[in-house]
Amino acid sequence: MKLIATQSQLVLVDIQTKLVPVMPADAMQAVIKNAQILLQAAQTLSIPAVATEQYPQGLGATVPALTALLPANKIISKTTFSCCGEQKFNQQLQRDKPHIVLMGMEAHICLLQTALDLTDLTVLKGQISAKQVFVVEDAIVSRNPAHKANAIARMRDAGCIITNAESVLFEWLGDAEHAAFKTLSKLIR
Repeated sequence: MKLIATQSQLVLVDIQTKLVPVMPADAMQAVIKNAQILLQAAQTLSIPAVATEQYPQGLGATVPALTALLPANKIISKTTFSCCGEQKFNQQLQRDKPHIVLMGMEAHICLLQTALDLTDLTVLKGQISAKQVFVVEDAIVSRNPAHKANAIARMRDAGCIITNAESVLFEWLGDAEHAAFKTLSKLIR
């Protein structure tokens, strides 16, 4: 299945200031860079984006480099590990956007539980319909790389599509003649 911009929503899960220092530094740098690329692309292509913060009183706010790319009312505080456990998150998801692009941390906790819930109609209990989840592998991280690998395997087994930031970007564009192609292709150089 290929991503289509008009059917997509972008979700940034818990990339917070007090969590960043405990992640592998190189991986974290790549995650922030790829998250910035996709948030900028989403803005340009009018793709709705929402972010979550896990217990921000203790774990801090979303990192400033990403907050700058999000409307303030699209950052949702939560205590549940799955974003779907927070009613405000579910209200932000648009029924007519069946493709959810997930990025964030930690891959094996909040991101995994969110992905599993988004693919499971019984968990969502009619609040929103099940979604096709696309997990951006180079925009997710865990403290332990083995935990990230395990989460990716579980999400793939559950029906999530594992992808990368460049694939997402170019699937959203679809054509080198797209009006935003030159602008957005510069983001990956």
